[in-house]
Amino acid sequence: MLVNLSIRDIVLIERLDIDFAPGLSVLTGETGAGKSILLDSLSLALGARGDASLVRHGATQGAVTAVFDVPVNHPARDIIRDNGLEDEGDIILRRVQSGDGRSRVFVNDQPASVTLLREIGRALVEIHGQHDDRALVDGDAHRDLLDAFGGHLGAARNVGKLWRMWREKEQALSRLRAKVEAAAREADYLRSCVDELSKIDPQPGEETDLAERRAAMMRAEKIATDISDAQDVLSGQNAGVPQLASLLRRLQRKAADAPGLLDDIIKFLDEALISLDSAQVAVDEALRATEFDPRALEQAEERLFALRAAARKHSVQVDDLAALRDRMAADLADLDAGEERVAGLEEESRAARLAYDEAAALLSEQRKASAAALASSVMQELPALKLERAEFLVEISSDPEERSEMGIDQIEFRVRTNPGTRPGPMMKVASGGELSRFLLALKVALADRGSAPTLVFDEIDTGVGGAVADAIGQRLARLAGGIQVLSVTHAPQVAARANTHYLISKSGSADRVATGVQSLARDDRQEEIARMLAGATITDEARAAADRLLRENADVF
Repeated sequence: MLVNLSIRDIVLIERLDIDFAPGLSVLTGETGAGKSILLDSLSLALGARGDASLVRHGATQGAVTAVFDVPVNHPARDIIRDNGLEDEGDIILRRVQSGDGRSRVFVNDQPASVTLLREIGRALVEIHGQHDDRALVDGDAHRDLLDAFGGHLGAARNVGKLWRMWREKEQALSRLRAKVEAAAREADYLRSCVDELSKIDPQPGEETDLAERRAAMMRAEKIATDISDAQDVLSGQNAGVPQLASLLRRLQRKAADAPGLLDDIIKFLDEALISLDSAQVAVDEALRATEFDPRALEQAEERLFALRAAARKHSVQVDDLAALRDRMAADLADLDAGEERVAGLEEESRAARLAYDEAAALLSEQRKASAAALASSVMQELPALKLERAEFLVEISSDPEERSEMGIDQIEFRVRTNPGTRPGPMMKVASGGELSRFLLALKVALADRGSAPTLVFDEIDTGVGGAVADAIGQRLARLAGGIQVLSVTHAPQVAARANTHYLISKSGSADRVATGVQSLARDDRQEEIARMLAGATITDEARAAADRLLRENADVF
């Protein structure tokens, strides 16, 4: 239920905090006092369309916060959790409307979208008035209300589940058929491609490995030529090492003939020959290191060029060739096993459709039985609401071939306001006053089934009085026995039945007017109901009549 409404800088309301109680609460006040502003503010917090004109003159932004106390298993909490928002304690909906037309939304103090706010709001509050068209026009809403009345919500959810299962089978079958047909058209091409790629047998990362090996062998080929030249210089036919060795030996023999003269020469030549010998060993090792099979280079190049040619042909990267081959092979497998799989899926789809058809047919029969009961329940309320000549009908048209997630039924609430006339949709046939009374009768028949935890009725008693207004008050009070009901009313008979009475009034100067709300005690209630009875001048007779109304309904407060 709605436990608190906080409004800041909305139209004529500068600052307002209202605590609401369970049961029936009425809001009264003179025309123009601001009752519609209060409901507009609540609607804004529930996701209604925002507008810069709602911001009070002189303020940069307005804000409305609505606080709700609902059970932990309430659908609104499921919506909040399903959207990844925290849900602990009261549900707090806050809407900030800026003067530039932009608005911000918060759910439990967490930023959210207007769409989400609207979805949560619909689960928490229903606002109805003479010109309301939500529950009375939408055929889906009629179906939901009938299912709630008959206790078919579980069966309806099961039908929806079976419908989705059947549709999934149908979609899978359609996809498989399209795949098999496409594969059949390309079978020859696929087989040649799979054969070609299977012969090539591309491996992941193979292109990189081949490219690196080829580059390494090509580098080795270039370096080997220079190393071979170095080997010819060091140990070839024209190498100078033997001549140096021979020279060294001759000088060593002559060294004794010239003491000290040849020592340095012999030393340096000996060191040079040792270094040249080491260089020759290093050159030999380098040559062995650069040795490769020219055929290996040729094979690597052939392999690399074949892979790249295949990649260009199929417009993929070389590393994707293996995956492409596997996909093509899978397509061929689908073609080869396609007919068998199609037949299997067709059987599964038929079984799923049969399960849906059986459940939908049973639900349809249950709905038809409940339709008669709902119409009878609503009809019982009509005489007291001065609609004794009217008739309420729940029409169901069923077509087993028109399957949907909601079943096979089209459901519409229709009325006949006078005998002998043709029944038609309530919104077209009933007048504003009749429409509000049909709605009230419907809500009473549904009681706490298929209803939000808070119902708001906006002047549904306009244009009626006396016994009809009293009957409306009785039914609002009956509804309030199971859910919270707020009613904006001009009928003293309705106001007298309330558990809580709020007076909406305007105050201020000619330059600045503000709307205020106060909860009335017993004496103040009597005075307000007397005003509603008498008008501008409150008489003692009006006060006495108000006192009598309150005493007759003393059990509600």
